[in-house]
Amino acid sequence: MPFAPSTFAIGDTDFLLDGQPFRVLSGAIHYFRVHPEQWADRIHKARLMGLNTIETYVPWNAHAPKEGSWDATGRLDLVRFLQLVAEEGMRAIVRPGPYICAEWDGGGLPAWLFRDGPMRIRSSDPRFLAAVEGYFGHVLPMIEPLQVQHGGPVILVQVENEYGAYGADADYLDAITALLREGGIQVPLTTVDQPTDEMLANGSRPGLHLTASFGSRSAERLQTLRRHQPTGPLMCSEYWNGWFDNWGAAHHRTSAGDAAQDLRVLLAHGASVNFYMFHGGTNFGLSNGANDKGIYEPIVTSYDYDAPLDEAGAPTEKFWAFREVIAEFAEVPDELPAAAAPAPVFETRFESVRPLRDALPAIGELSDGLPSHDERDILSGFSLYRTPISVDGDAVLEFAEVRDRALVSIDGDPVGVLSRELGERAITLPSNAQGVLELLVEDQGRVDYGPRIGEPKGLIGPALVGGEPLGHWELLGLDLEALRAMASGGATPTSAMIAGPVLARAGFRLDEPADLFLDTAGWGKGVVWVNGFCLGRYWSRGPQRTLFVPSPVLRAGENEVTVFELHALANRLAFCAAPELGHVDS
Repeated sequence: MPFAPSTFAIGDTDFLLDGQPFRVLSGAIHYFRVHPEQWADRIHKARLMGLNTIETYVPWNAHAPKEGSWDATGRLDLVRFLQLVAEEGMRAIVRPGPYICAEWDGGGLPAWLFRDGPMRIRSSDPRFLAAVEGYFGHVLPMIEPLQVQHGGPVILVQVENEYGAYGADADYLDAITALLREGGIQVPLTTVDQPTDEMLANGSRPGLHLTASFGSRSAERLQTLRRHQPTGPLMCSEYWNGWFDNWGAAHHRTSAGDAAQDLRVLLAHGASVNFYMFHGGTNFGLSNGANDKGIYEPIVTSYDYDAPLDEAGAPTEKFWAFREVIAEFAEVPDELPAAAAPAPVFETRFESVRPLRDALPAIGELSDGLPSHDERDILSGFSLYRTPISVDGDAVLEFAEVRDRALVSIDGDPVGVLSRELGERAITLPSNAQGVLELLVEDQGRVDYGPRIGEPKGLIGPALVGGEPLGHWELLGLDLEALRAMASGGATPTSAMIAGPVLARAGFRLDEPADLFLDTAGWGKGVVWVNGFCLGRYWSRGPQRTLFVPSPVLRAGENEVTVFELHALANRLAFCAAPELGHVDS
């Protein structure tokens, strides 16, 4: 480690590093949203903006996707990420949850927690605390040796996350605090809440240092925080300098000038800050979450966040505006990050396609009732439900709920789509429908905020046709790697458009690896892999029209793209010079 063992404490007015005032100038980078070979670049650019600290969440469900598992390799190597922070001469803040929100699938809580029925999450429910203890038993040994007293970068660890917006279980916060201390965490512990009297009161406990989350009206909000935290340093530990996007909405952009002015006010009040986000990155794979405040709204693949560094790591207008403000209060390096060069532009066609029906097994797991995904241990991704039907005349197919989107067909002939987002749970079947009813269901992301966290996915019964129950169902889970593997054995496409659901493959050559932007114009809805690395979801609804391809997943010479398209796919694989994240509301 580049640091000598140090002390970090909370003084009467300041954070104290080895007894000297230390203003935390931090930026959020989620290691799990950035390719690990690009971590060092993003961390270095944070220092060039004038920051001295990097903050990150820890996603429980990514590290433990199945009960009893634990993965801290590759994109999940938290230790290596924190070591790179230290090598850059920067400090670190770690927020291990157990709940993180972060617009991440399930708010970071593993889906398997809820397999045995409802659990009182984020509470002193003994079942939940026992699970958290097991999680902390894995993650805290990664953090403990990297604290400042051991010569590591970690100066602060957060207890839970915006808990005052969710509950007021003081015993729960005390239990999480005790588990952190028992796990060897000795640095100061913080909380974060939006600066309202109710949230700050509900989310605080004696011995925890309160911080706030906001993106405007800095003076007013710091004043509210000071009422609840009478002594010690003021800190906005989530300075919202941008926002995330939902499918079907506009791309969020906020004024760099306004954000810089609010930052100036914040720093002039002597406060510390953590930019949320400094660099957002990407919801690779199927890792995006969803909001549901009465309407289900899944998050897009890009987590660009209109941040100081864009999704591909290039400085934005906010980078320069914030750097200028920071320079009024602290030293900034003379070195400047290079401007991003245009990405390679080229185009090709798909070499083979295979209808999904031709790739699937004939029979899934049988059930007498209608099982949810969770009852079959399908914790993310896609599934296929099947049952025979025989209808005289006209009839309506209906469910209690569809979570989250289902393509309905009979013997492969499309009937329509049921969308949770649109509140659709019933559809008219063709007259005298006969054959095998199939529903290809997509889990579009588990709810990450509010009371619907932990709900089952898939089709929720009863399932009725003409008011009568449908009894025997087959359910086949289609995980990501299984889908990609099914793409082999396709035929060469001859038409300009390819009918889905389909698996398509194409190849392209590169002289050398470079960041790319995959153009999804003319594609419907689906998932993309490049050289086996899942970039994530695309959807013609927008707002985003490109997918970021990090250069480390590419190679000089031949590369392969696999696409799983649900609807219709233009026979065109194209890459463009810059990201296109969609229209912006004026």
